[in-house]
Amino acid sequence: MVFFALSRILRALITVVLIVTLAFVILRMTGDPSIIILGPEAPPLAYEAFRRNWGLDQPLIIQYFKYFWAILQGDLGRSMRDGQDALGVVMDRVPLTLALTLPALAMNLILGLSAGIFAALNRNSWIDRAIMTISVIGFTVPSFVMGLVLALVFAVKLKVLPSGGSETWLHAVLPVVTMGMIGAAVIARFTRSAMLEVLGQPYIRTASGKGLSWPAVVLRHALPNAAIPTLTIIGFMVGSLVAGAVVVESIFSWPGVGRLLVQAVASRDLAVVQAILLLIGFTMVGANLIVDLAYGWVDPRLRAERSLPIK
Repeated sequence: MVFFALSRILRALITVVLIVTLAFVILRMTGDPSIIILGPEAPPLAYEAFRRNWGLDQPLIIQYFKYFWAILQGDLGRSMRDGQDALGVVMDRVPLTLALTLPALAMNLILGLSAGIFAALNRNSWIDRAIMTISVIGFTVPSFVMGLVLALVFAVKLKVLPSGGSETWLHAVLPVVTMGMIGAAVIARFTRSAMLEVLGQPYIRTASGKGLSWPAVVLRHALPNAAIPTLTIIGFMVGSLVAGAVVVESIFSWPGVGRLLVQAVASRDLAVVQAILLLIGFTMVGANLIVDLAYGWVDPRLRAERSLPIK
């Protein structure tokens, strides 16, 4: 288990380095931020002073190493627009984003797992077909379309929920439902497939043949084994929730990290954009690392394979 955990941690660290590098390179390829921030009418000397002040006049490789060294020291730079600490600006918005993503994740798990298990236990029935039809719709409809449809129905037509803002808890209902419905549909499809595969295994028939009740067979033997592949998709869902908040927060005017990212990209505020990209990347890597470790803990065969000597 120690070797397995160390290999996963090493892979996560390599991924983090790649994320830091890609965030730096991609943002430097999108143009000179001095033109956007100072405006096209600024004198040439102002552009030069801006680039010199923020180190943009130095060779790219020097900028990269300074940027990487600063990150290792916990310094993500300062906003080019107002000089505030970029990490502090982002962290001020994090609670608002968590107010959406945590309820959405709970909705993903509760609805997705229960619907997937229920569909598998009623395979080929009208219940199964109804759940899978709803799941396909939820899986294929983009989040911005889902959000706009919900806003049109519940805010414009029925007038029972607000269409934007963050003043009360009612303002969070539509964004949470938008993210929760899409994620639940994905988890339901994976859970159903995993359950059907497990229910067809010989040990399930053996457990039934020994006289165990069907609920006991499902709870003791089917669910634990079906949870192994489902864990993987849940790890991806955690990361996609954070990334998906960019779209949903923009639709519902929710002042979280996602909306800040859109504003920072539009104003070419490199330090703030980098800080948000790193936050999203670290969240996704961390979530998948936890899932990988849980995967190895739940499935002893995986640990055994990693412990075998290479022939």
